[in-house]
Amino acid sequence: MKKKKPEKEPNSERWLLTYSDLVTLLMAFFIVMYASSSVNQTKFNQVAQALKQGFNSGQGKSIIGNQDALDIKDKPVYIDAQSAQQKNDKLEQNTLDSVKKLIDNYIKQNNLQGSVGTQIEERGLVISFQEASFFDSGKSDIKPEFANRIVTIGSMLNTIDNYVRVEGNTDNVPIKNSQYTDNLALSCDRAANVERLLEGQSHVSALRLSATGYGENRPVADNNTDAGRARNRRVDIVVIDSKYSATESNNGK
Repeated sequence: MKKKKPEKEPNSERWLLTYSDLVTLLMAFFIVMYASSSVNQTKFNQVAQALKQGFNSGQGKSIIGNQDALDIKDKPVYIDAQSAQQKNDKLEQNTLDSVKKLIDNYIKQNNLQGSVGTQIEERGLVISFQEASFFDSGKSDIKPEFANRIVTIGSMLNTIDNYVRVEGNTDNVPIKNSQYTDNLALSCDRAANVERLLEGQSHVSALRLSATGYGENRPVADNNTDAGRARNRRVDIVVIDSKYSATESNNGK
């Protein structure tokens, strides 16, 4: 009677081959993904060559294929921050120009050229109200007959959402009367009264408004002449350029 041949034990190490193939394919996948994400042609070519050598050494076709098809151009994508800022600046300039034209038309139609002026500066749109038309000398109350001019111009500022700062200014002639002992106090009160008018009657949001006085410290003309001193006695409404919005909001009221 023939003896039965002992059954072959199953190969318990076959799983290692499957595992090895899986690890190899995963490694190849991640290498390809890494190389594809880089726009450096030299690095990509090095990875491609290494894969060709590893997978094309025996039978079958290379998973890389024709190297000519891997013509990845070195074209990194840049976000041009400077160009974006220039576009924003241009848009802001156009916005302020539009408001300026609106106010200039009102000034012309109402013959206010000697009382109100506008100009675009680095800080924004500046609207200047001369003392002679809007205030009595040495006083901070706005003349009733001219208050409506400020209200109308202030209403035009509601077409935009920029911050608005009211600045009081005087000439360098010392002041001393029953109400004020210096020009700084006078300039502050004039600015505050204009701000109240903008908020209360022009309905400009209080969150956008601030007021300050500089006294004689920010002249725009020569204080040695009558004409120069007259120009320096003014209240400016400054529509702040939006690029300075963060600074203006931190200043508070």
